Amino acid sequence: MPQSKNKKNNKAASGMGTIRRKTVCKGDKEYEYWEARYTVGFDPGTGKQVQKSVSGKTQKEVAQKLKELTAALDAGTYIAPSKVTVGQWLDVWQEDYLVNVRPSTLTSYEATIRNHIKPRIGAIRLESLTTHDVQEFYNSLRAPSENRKALSAKTIKNIHGILHHALQQAMLNNYIRTNPSNSCVIPRATKKKVKPLNEYQIADFLKAIKGHKYENMFLVALFTGIRQGEVCGLQWECVDFDDGTILIDKQLQSLRATTRGDSEKYTLVPTKNGKERTITAAPYVMELLWKTKQSQNANRKLWGNAFQENDLVFTDDLGNRITPQALYRAFKIIVTESGMPMVRFHDLRHSYAVISLKSGDDVKTVQENLGHATAAFTLDTYGHVTEKMKKDSANRMEAFIKSVS
Repeated sequence: MPQSKNKKNNKAASGMGTIRRKTVCKGDKEYEYWEARYTVGFDPGTGKQVQKSVSGKTQKEVAQKLKELTAALDAGTYIAPSKVTVGQWLDVWQEDYLVNVRPSTLTSYEATIRNHIKPRIGAIRLESLTTHDVQEFYNSLRAPSENRKALSAKTIKNIHGILHHALQQAMLNNYIRTNPSNSCVIPRATKKKVKPLNEYQIADFLKAIKGHKYENMFLVALFTGIRQGEVCGLQWECVDFDDGTILIDKQLQSLRATTRGDSEKYTLVPTKNGKERTITAAPYVMELLWKTKQSQNANRKLWGNAFQENDLVFTDDLGNRITPQALYRAFKIIVTESGMPMVRFHDLRHSYAVISLKSGDDVKTVQENLGHATAAFTLDTYGHVTEKMKKDSANRMEAFIKSVS
């Protein structure tokens, strides 16, 4: 007796044994597709088989998928299919894998993911994300849209760094086989030239800050090269008046409000690269710090219990911290009102580095005072200054040769 059509079509494909034709109803219509079930292992609690399924429009398509899956199972490279999207994984990654990231860095990551990554590729299933998807995403950032300007190469590089780290963790967790961002081409960022203040501009700046409530903070930053957050987070326990040194081991950073209505909080965190450094400051700087301490002691006596004790070097009259944001705003107002070129607070740090190098400090000393990871980075950043130093050295050698000839 011949087999019925349905029985014939439901027969397993040769050599597979688990491929079946299925029917699903959607409204008044029936749709057919093919499905294969395969075993991925055994439940450790019950000992029963753990089965998964794969489907497709044709028997041939499903047979090919099943062949690839069984080969991956045999090779030990199988990764279970997942419906998790890129956006959902990024949420998990932020919550569970960024526990050691500084507050300001975490805030930056969250903003980048929310504003750039999720709107474009957040809905794509994590396991389906391809290199081309990521490349198209990066390319789109280079063109302006209705809501934003074209992003710079440096910003795109930062976005790539965040996405790459998140996908790398997903790969280490065996959620995806490879990191699709590995082979992407990102635009090359052009290095911006540093803009230190020259001697005349420094003189103008010193006049402009005379008598300002943050005058000593500006002066310490300019003549030690410490960062904005570092000068705000400097504590008295780190100032050694006997040895004339300042230990830089922390900075004041903002903990951004997570919900509307929350007030912004601040905390002391390690320095940018996590390494502490000790600066032997100029006597002028140590004198500034001594005067600051005397003024703070006078305020402590004046305000009594109302004075806030936090061991910070720079505070207001009541001992409250001075935030990096407040310091920056004051700096920009001074620069604007004095008619100086539009420099950043960070350019005070560049100015210190250039002054030090021109004064004859060796590169290693400048590197350590600035807290750079390597002397090579310092040389690369201030190469224009070291080139002048080389010429000055050649001129000194020329003078010596003439003196002995």
